[in-house]
Amino acid sequence: MSDPVPAPPPGYTGAAWLPRHVAIIMDGNGRWAERRGRPRLEGHAYGAQSVREIVTACRELDSIKALTLYAFSVQNWGRPDEEVEHLMGLLLDYLVEEKSTIMDNGIRLQAIGQIDRLPAKVLGQLRYLEELSKANRDMTLTLALSYGGREEIVLACQRVAARVLAGELAVEAIDESEIEKHLYTHDLPPVDLLIRTSGEMRISNFLLWQVAYAEIVVTDVLWPDFRRPELYASLEQYKGRQRRYGLTGAQVTPPSTGS
Repeated sequence: MSDPVPAPPPGYTGAAWLPRHVAIIMDGNGRWAERRGRPRLEGHAYGAQSVREIVTACRELDSIKALTLYAFSVQNWGRPDEEVEHLMGLLLDYLVEEKSTIMDNGIRLQAIGQIDRLPAKVLGQLRYLEELSKANRDMTLTLALSYGGREEIVLACQRVAARVLAGELAVEAIDESEIEKHLYTHDLPPVDLLIRTSGEMRISNFLLWQVAYAEIVVTDVLWPDFRRPELYASLEQYKGRQRRYGLTGAQVTPPSTGS
């Protein structure tokens, strides 16, 4: 028999304090396998199981409206061909096997990054599921594929520059909101919580603009072992944070004057 699925802690489902947008750097598949004397490819397969569980767990919490997963970076194309091919195969399997879960749970799927670099079969299935789920509104699942944060910002700047050259935008009118309009994530809420697994203390070129004021939780748990209990533990850390956005603590939470 399989282990029972842990229920969300009391007061979690629909809680107002939950982050609206969670982003995750899913790290540690290779080390998970190596520590067990198994091929790195096996670590990626177990990591795919974590993806399934975390997507479902976030959707169950209702208040989380966006989940962005760092699945494959632009730099990952430089990995051994066998590993890249295996990762693309796992991605294709996910897109095929999770169609009913995505549709039954009102999840809108989208991908960000240099998507046209994906193998044709993977790209075709991805576009199919994006189109099929585009009317879903309960949660947006964004897969960062062939993605890089610097590359995204460069592309946004190029698009803004094109508007200036076309006479559609004055240079002095360029501000943060104008840049944000041209980011991949322009239709998503700001990232509230960034989780990184495997204990590495770096952002790895992920959502560099979007995480400017995100709360960051780093866990030593490797991604294949990151499941519901680990997600809830990360959310507990988030719950205890005071989000100040450059202000003082007193400005954000004024002292109580009593009754």
